[in-house]
Amino acid sequence: MRIHFLSVGQGDMTVVEFPEGDLLVVDAGDGSFEHADKAYRYLKGLSFRSLSLLITHADADHCGGAEDILKRLGADKLYLPAEGSEDDVYQSILERAEKIGCPAEQLSRYGVIAQPCGAYAVCISPLSQGESSDNDSSTVLYLRYGQTSVLLTGDISSARERRLMREYALDHTIFDMDGYTVRLEETDILKVAHHGSSASSCEEWLELLDVSDAIISCGEDNAYGHPHSETLERLSEHADAIYRTDELGDIVVSVTPQEYTIITE
Repeated sequence: MRIHFLSVGQGDMTVVEFPEGDLLVVDAGDGSFEHADKAYRYLKGLSFRSLSLLITHADADHCGGAEDILKRLGADKLYLPAEGSEDDVYQSILERAEKIGCPAEQLSRYGVIAQPCGAYAVCISPLSQGESSDNDSSTVLYLRYGQTSVLLTGDISSARERRLMREYALDHTIFDMDGYTVRLEETDILKVAHHGSSASSCEEWLELLDVSDAIISCGEDNAYGHPHSETLERLSEHADAIYRTDELGDIVVSVTPQEYTIITE
């Protein structure tokens, strides 16, 4: 399995390439000509068998390029966030999916995407519809293949991180679904929330995860100052290495059932 963390400026796009040749595209960048064209060429170059598109939340820097992917490459399945359905971009994505005959469903906790090779992704947040914050309603995915676990966290804040921790502390099987287990303390790679914002990646969360590697998607010299220095400091205390798309470009994780390797440009 390969996980591609694409450099798409101050946006987010992660491509999970399963051994069978199926792709799970998590977010699609901001939709600008430069980034949409890169996304198209990159995905086309993977020679995939099928493509599923998952949008974590309705922010333009995560979903802006989704309609272009559907238009130019199509998709076999579209996963939409539980919130944001009144957003214009969200509606455009849904209308495009309907036009090409792509089935769509909203994804919330206990949703599972599983592959014959044994790889699977479990949605652990949000719990359901009715969220009050677009960022905290982000889809959070626990992805596992063999001995490697990866956590994709969208734009959640520390408030959501702490809520997940409280639930997990009460019952370590709370996120398990139909034999697909979620063990947060076994997370190897963390896709850092909200581009490295200081409002995310709290101390307690990082202590629980105790990851080996952290990956941050952010744009070079972005106006938000992401990743924030205090977040980098916290990450450096808990992760062995930090990888940033603004410094390294595309980052690819190659995963076998026994181990993983991180490759940079």
